[in-house]
Amino acid sequence: MVKEDQEEQKLAEEEEMPDLSEEETVEKVEPEEELTKEETPAEEQPAIEEAEEAKPKKKKEEEEIVEERTYTVPLSRALVRPPKKRAPRAMQLLKIFITKHMKLEMKVSEEEEEEELPQLLISQEVNEKIWDRGIEKPPRKIRVRAAKDKDGNVTVYLAEAQ
Repeated sequence: MVKEDQEEQKLAEEEEMPDLSEEETVEKVEPEEELTKEETPAEEQPAIEEAEEAKPKKKKEEEEIVEERTYTVPLSRALVRPPKKRAPRAMQLLKIFITKHMKLEMKVSEEEEEEELPQLLISQEVNEKIWDRGIEKPPRKIRVRAAKDKDGNVTVYLAEAQ
């Protein structure tokens, strides 16, 4: 029985050996493909560089600031709410205030979803400032800088300490 087990192991090893040789051939084929890939980008390299240069230009154009204002947003009305709903209410108050003062159009009905309306983006810093002391104790007021780009999108940043 021991001999039969040994023979089965040898047969299994022999079956595995051809698999290894096939993998080696696959490895040999892959480097050839890599060479052709290296040659192809060299020919198309100017086109790729032009595409890469075009992308940052688009980002710069989108980020062009048309209007920038600094506001002190009162959040004391959030304290009227129950303690566990105060920080979310402060975020709502911030959005309402910025929407009103930056003349941002909001969607009224579902039919207008097809059109791209301007967006209100609140930076991570502002969010962390409001939630800094937890859900129960948001700040009474916060100083923010609102920047409107040429597409009408408004981004809210934390105002620099002066």
